[in-house]
Amino acid sequence: MHESERHRLILSAVQERPVATVVDLVNLTGVSEATVRRDIATLHMQKKLRRVRGGAEAIAPPQFVGLAGRTFAVNETMRIKQKQAIARAACELVNDGDPIIINGGTTTFQMVHPLASRRVQVFTNSFPIAEHLLKHSKNTVMLSGGVIYREQQIVLSPFENDVTRNFYARRMFMGAQGVGPLGLMEADPLLIQAEHKLIGQADELVVLVDSTKFEQRSSLVLCPLERAKVVITDDGISDRAAAMLEAADVELIVAPVAAANEEDGAAS
Repeated sequence: MHESERHRLILSAVQERPVATVVDLVNLTGVSEATVRRDIATLHMQKKLRRVRGGAEAIAPPQFVGLAGRTFAVNETMRIKQKQAIARAACELVNDGDPIIINGGTTTFQMVHPLASRRVQVFTNSFPIAEHLLKHSKNTVMLSGGVIYREQQIVLSPFENDVTRNFYARRMFMGAQGVGPLGLMEADPLLIQAEHKLIGQADELVVLVDSTKFEQRSSLVLCPLERAKVVITDDGISDRAAAMLEAADVELIVAPVAAANEEDGAAS
C-alpha cells in the first residue's frame, strides 16, 4: 500500500473512534508496526493528528463514533477477482424463491451481479446491495432499520425489537474480518451485536472470505467456527486452513479464480 493511501486510512480511522491504537492501524493497513509508527510521527508533525501513547487521536475528536475497519470504498477495490469468484459460488447455493440474508460487505456485495437474473427474497443491512438489487433485478428486497454508518454503508440497529426478528432465511451469507480456530472474527462490537441477531434468523450460515482472511486475526470473536455450515473461499487457501475447517466439520467450497476470469473473458 502506498504511503499516501496509508495516511488517508490512518486519518480516517482516527476520525471514527476516540483513539486508534497501533495494533488497530497495523490491521487496517496491513503493514508493519514500525511503518505505522513512522506514519503516525509524520502525520503528527504535519499537525493532521495527535500522537498519543500506543496510537493516535484526531486533532478534533469525532462527534459520532464510527465502526472499526476499512471503509467500503477502500475494501471494494481489494482482491476483486477473488471476491467475484467467491460470490459466484455462493449464488449457486441459492434457488429461486429462497428467503436469504446478505450481510453488508464487499465480498457479499459481489453476489448482486449473479442474483440480478434471479427471483429471491433478500434481507440486507447494506445500502449498496439493496440499491443494486432494486435497480437491476426483480428480487424482493427488505432493508433493515437503524443507524446509518456512512463509511461502511451499512445500517445497524441498537434495538432488540427491530424488523430483523420478523424475517426468516434459508441461508445467511456474510463475510468476516478473520477466520481462525476460535471462530469467525470481527473488528467492532456493534457489528458483532447486529450479526448475532441476523445469524439467529437463518437455518444455515455461509461465510464468504478470501484466502487472506485465514491469516488475519481480531480481538473479537463473533461465533465459533462450527456455527458456519459452509465457508467459500478462493484457491489461494492453505492446506492448514483447509484442515482447520475440516476438523470443525465445516464444508469448504473453493472457487477457482482463474476459471472465473476465463468465464468473464468469454462473456465479454
